[in-house]
Amino acid sequence: MGLINEWIGTPLGALMHWCYGLTGGYGSAIIFFTVLSKIVLFPLSLIAQKNSIKMVRMQPLLADIKAYNSGDSPRIAQETKALYQQERYSTFAGILPLLIQIPIILGLIHVINQPATQYANTIFFGIDLSHLPALGSMKILWPALSGVSAFILSLVQNKYNVLQVEQGFIGRWGMAIFLVAFSAYFAAVVPGALGLYWTASNLLGIPVLAFCNLIFSPKKYIDYEDSARRAKPERAAVRATREEHRTLHAREKADAARFFAEPVKQLVFYSEANGYWRYFDRLIAYVTEHSDVVVHYVASDPKDRIFENGNPQIRPYYIGPKALTSFMMKMDADIVLMTMPDLETFHIKRSLIRKDIEYIYTDHGMTSYHLMLREHALDHFDTVFVYGPNHIEEVRETERVYGLPEKTLVKTGFGLLDALLEQTAAIQEKRAREGATAAESRKRVLIAPSWQMHNIMDSCLDEILGQLLGRGYDVTVRPHPEFVKRFPAKMERILTKYAERIGEDLRFETDFSSSESVYTSDLIITDWSSIAQDFSYATKHPSLFINTPMKVINAQWRRIPCAPLDISLRDQIGVSVDPGKLSDLPGVVEDLLARADEYRERITQILDYYIFDIGHGAESGGEYLIARCRENAEARSA
Repeated sequence: MGLINEWIGTPLGALMHWCYGLTGGYGSAIIFFTVLSKIVLFPLSLIAQKNSIKMVRMQPLLADIKAYNSGDSPRIAQETKALYQQERYSTFAGILPLLIQIPIILGLIHVINQPATQYANTIFFGIDLSHLPALGSMKILWPALSGVSAFILSLVQNKYNVLQVEQGFIGRWGMAIFLVAFSAYFAAVVPGALGLYWTASNLLGIPVLAFCNLIFSPKKYIDYEDSARRAKPERAAVRATREEHRTLHAREKADAARFFAEPVKQLVFYSEANGYWRYFDRLIAYVTEHSDVVVHYVASDPKDRIFENGNPQIRPYYIGPKALTSFMMKMDADIVLMTMPDLETFHIKRSLIRKDIEYIYTDHGMTSYHLMLREHALDHFDTVFVYGPNHIEEVRETERVYGLPEKTLVKTGFGLLDALLEQTAAIQEKRAREGATAAESRKRVLIAPSWQMHNIMDSCLDEILGQLLGRGYDVTVRPHPEFVKRFPAKMERILTKYAERIGEDLRFETDFSSSESVYTSDLIITDWSSIAQDFSYATKHPSLFINTPMKVINAQWRRIPCAPLDISLRDQIGVSVDPGKLSDLPGVVEDLLARADEYRERITQILDYYIFDIGHGAESGGEYLIARCRENAEARSA
């Protein structure tokens, strides 16, 4: 306090003396001093205003970062920091005016605590401003006025402050209650002069806010109507999710009890979301058809297709994401198989009950582990079902680089690809049998992006459609299901923009119950989505890649000396185009379609090389599971 008194209290005392000499009264001097402080600090208020506008404008981008990286807190923090730097947003600038007031108040306390020796008269409207407030006297006026002034300021801020306008009801009024309570308490424990200063400061905050809004009007920089449209479906989704959690809690509790009541569980599959059944169905079918092993299927989506499956050898359970952590820690099965990586890294841990569980990872794509999974994503698995030679090479090189023990690698092929090959053959046979109409004979171009940041839907959809529409193609835009689910407002804006254009040669497909549009197309345009592999492998048609910023999950992928298939395959099954050269798109599309026969032969050879056991993808994995279950059963009975 000595330093504050010397460096701040002394000059403030001199300034207060000057105000006193100018106004002729102690109370009026404090009010005049407060006005001067607001004028001096006004540039800082303007900086805070600009900073607040930046924050509101960044809200959609911050929401995107959280949605695109859900569950990955380090990446969210990293990308948030990068966005702040890009926008030159400072978390410090917003609170700077408040921080500056702290030494001012401390200095004023020093000045005001010694008024009798410096001022002839400290009476203001019959109240001695040098005294502490007291109940039962007029001195309690300052805490009351301080609280009232804070309430008035809060009312104005809730309506006109750029940040508080964006707050919800609880956020706005929670802050208002805090400010009122703090202001009243502060004025109750300090001399009346500081209560007068605080009251005047609160009330003068209103014209300061008005001038800030006049100089940097939020309406010039922020589209509030767009924010309202965006927030409405998001709030509705939150309400629906809360209600769903309440209704599912009892079901979750009963299913967990039923699961742990089973004395022996040989094989458990875990499905993180509806739609993941397709990665397991052929494998499970093989196990149940060729053995008496009971499959325990744990799903975190109450709408998972497994609950419609009537196979008595499959026992389904619903365990939601929040309960999953403790559920997995109590796991007591022999084998747990999942497509979710990062075991031990995030919320899914290895069992605390049984240390001998065999954890098996099977991927839901045919691309690269070391690029498309996080660093150390597979470290804590015992076994990996690999689809091709690139997976074997990547796992072994990762073990070498990081000094990890060797995992069991099982060559399984990819059951989903087998299903796609069969579906595509059936669709093409049906079309050939029925004959194509004139409209159906036109070349079909499918735009099917990923949902990562900077995907086609976000960055260059307009440019692509501008180059393709009206050139005799049937164009279908099929956004990623996660894009539709996580960004309903964005999807709504896109559909509204093209509402009048949808018709003969353009359509949007947001119903994902059927994949027929994918496998009846002649060409797919994507960015970094693995759908290109599915499409080209199944149809033998080429893919066209837009070189948006590369989808990188593992920033350390270059430590593994293997070329990621996500990169090397792009120029084997198609061609790549930079976003800055989309004017070349018509010629590139025409060339790819003209070389269909050449690509058919090339892709067939690529498929044979990169994928094991085509047409029999579930057999090796199924045989391995049956054999391991048999070994575990024999060990138990020995």
